Formats: sequence, C-alpha cells, structure tokens
Amino acid sequence: MATEILSPRALNRATLARQLLLDRSDLPAISAIEQLAGLQAQAPDASYVGLWSRLRNFQADELAKPLAAREVVRSTLMRGTVHLVTADDCLALWPTVKPVVERGFLGHYSREIAGLDLAAITEAGRALLAARPRTRAEIRSALAERWPDADPATLAYAVNSHLPLAHVTPRGLWGRSGPVAFSLLDEWVGKPITDGISLDDLVLRYLTAFGPATVRDAQVWSGLTKLKEVFERLRPRLRTFTDTEGKELFDLPDAPRPDAETPAPPRFLPEYDNVLLSHADRVRVIPDGRRVPLPPGNGGRKGTLLVDGEFLAIWAIAGATLTIESRKPLPDRDSITEEGIRLLEFVVPGQRHEVRFGIGG
Repeated sequence: MATEILSPRALNRATLARQLLLDRSDLPAISAIEQLAGLQAQAPDASYVGLWSRLRNFQADELAKPLAAREVVRSTLMRGTVHLVTADDCLALWPTVKPVVERGFLGHYSREIAGLDLAAITEAGRALLAARPRTRAEIRSALAERWPDADPATLAYAVNSHLPLAHVTPRGLWGRSGPVAFSLLDEWVGKPITDGISLDDLVLRYLTAFGPATVRDAQVWSGLTKLKEVFERLRPRLRTFTDTEGKELFDLPDAPRPDAETPAPPRFLPEYDNVLLSHADRVRVIPDGRRVPLPPGNGGRKGTLLVDGEFLAIWAIAGATLTIESRKPLPDRDSITEEGIRLLEFVVPGQRHEVRFGIGG
C-alpha cells in the first residue's frame, strides 16, 4: 500500500487541531497546558493570550490562580527557552532536557567559563536559592564576591542553566508585575525532581501536540539530538506518512487529522507562540518563511495573526486600539475584526475599542 502524502495544508489543519486552534476547547487551563506540551513563555503575559485563543470563555484567573498556587510554573525547558508547564510536567521534563539547557549555555559562554569550577559555581548558586528566591542581579552580585575575576553575568547564567529553577510570582500574574526572580524548582512546588520523562514518552507527547512530524521536527522542538532511534523503536506504535517533498512523517494512529479544507478561523497568537516554532519545516504555518517576532515587554499586547491557519500578519494593542499589519491586504476582514474586538475585550475591557488594518510587517 502506497504511503499517504500529506500536503502543507493537511499538516496545517492537523497541527491546528492538536493546538486547539481550529475550535476553542472547553478544557480547564491546566489540562490544556498539559495537552499542548506547554506554552512558550518568555514574555510572562503571553500565555494568557495563548490560552484565550484556544479555550472557550477563558478568563485570566484561570491561569493566574494555578500560577499563584504553584500548580503551573514558568521554567527553562525545551530548546533552552522559557515554557509554561504544569508543575508535574516541569519536574519530569527538567532531567530529560537538562543537557539541552547546559549545551546552550556552554555554546554561548565557553570562553568566559574556561578555567572556572562549574560544579562549585552551581552549588554556590544552589545554596543562595535554598535560602530564598533571588533575582539574576542578586545571584550575579553574590557570586562575584567569590569569583571576582570572572564575568558576573556568566556566573549567573551558569546557575540558571545548571539548576532546575522556577520563575516566581508575582511576575507572570495577569495585571501584576515584579522582577524576574528564581527559586529552586522542587522547593517552589513542594515536590521532588523525578528521574525524568523517557525519550519515548517525550516523543509521544510531542506528536500528541504537534504531529504529524519528522524526526527533525521533534529535535527542533525539544533541542535534543539523535531521536531517530527513538522513532524507530516507536515505529510499530505509530502511523507513517510522507510530505510533498518525500520526508517521512510520524503520527499517533488515532490522532486528529482533519480534512485539509476544514475552515480555520482567524486566531490572534501571542509573540513566539509554540505553534510557529515547533517544527524544522515551518511551511505548514509560515508559508513565506517570515521571521517570528519577539517584541520586548511583558507580552499580551503584541503578537501574530493566523488567517486561514497561516501566519500572515502581526498585531499590537496600544490603548484600546488593535492595529493589524500585513504585507498585503487580508481576506475576510469582518471575521478578523470580530475576533480582534473579542481580544480587546479580554486585554483592555470596559473601553471603546477600535481595530485598524495597515500594510507593513
């Protein structure tokens, strides 16, 4: 039997379905975060917009409350980037992706760290954080006293990259702010670090959230290498396809793969949403190869717009006005405007809202 070929549009609809972007879900926020294998969360408020676009009638407290209760956390995980995940997932993911985070640090700071005792620096950082949460500046200052000849920033990043840490609240709570501060993960959530999720289970979690996908896709999402043998071990449990370029795709047999012509409504995503970043070949969502923007700030007021499932525009909220910029005029502006008004009602409620379109981006 010939292997079924999946077009970019078919892959788009499958990924949107897994990412709850075809139809909003009634899942609780914590369950959605788990199903999505986490949300990219460099900007602390971005995850609120990410969940608002995916969950029906989502309210900010549905994330803020479990964050305050330490049931979900922000931590450096896949690709060495900050993710929002459940506390249990974080405890399991850290040991498995730790080599990725450490490798990223050494790739940037190998010259600065040469000749220093990295284990001693890590343990000094652990002792600091065992006492109380600390900002990076506090970590930098304390370690500089012990290693006065070393670059202070390198010392702080060494601690961030070699210990399982959680970003502490109130930063990350909707409508509130605070400095970027860190706690030891196990102390923050009150549970021990596990032995780590197996690579088999990690790949299955990835396919649940982002499949169908290639081996290379899973490696880009996780930052791990040499996953081919994992896919080969799982092959009897998976279904295979090919894309239009002949690359082999893997998927769970019973995972949703909607018809390629399934309507995809406009969706406002926060900056750096995982749906745009979790494949080596991003053509399924970014047909023109444009760069995914990461604007500065707390997040929640800038991002990207999917139109018919594709990243075609960027958006920003200033005051009570939503401005949408695209490289060419967008189709179905009425539907985009309606969704944009709903976004404004979530981000800046109780005001007179306006949606504007422009050419740019």
